[in-house]
Amino acid sequence: MYEAIGIIEMFGFVSAITAADAAAKAADVKVIAIDSNKPANAETVEVPLIMAVKIQGSVSAVEAGVAAAAKAAESVSGLINTHVIARPNEYSQKMAERVSVGRDRVGHIPNNA
Repeated sequence: MYEAIGIIEMFGFVSAITAADAAAKAADVKVIAIDSNKPANAETVEVPLIMAVKIQGSVSAVEAGVAAAAKAAESVSGLINTHVIARPNEYSQKMAERVSVGRDRVGHIPNNA
């Protein structure tokens, strides 16, 4: 059985780092991934970068971490959504560990490819 997973989705890289920091300071959680999502036509339209911070720990710690991260993200550039998966299965766990940040550079985390 895997520990709970929390996902916080927001606008912008600075918001993501701020949210991850807030979550880690507010509760006993581990930041397991930071993801970016850029629409396919992002070069032709002005859209903000959508980021997701993924954290893991006990259900109560993840809930506290998500709340702190959401508040931090909202104060920087805007919160999109949050979600807590209390009892993730192996497939949810695998997807939560996948990251897109840094995949375009040499030296990215190999097990997340």
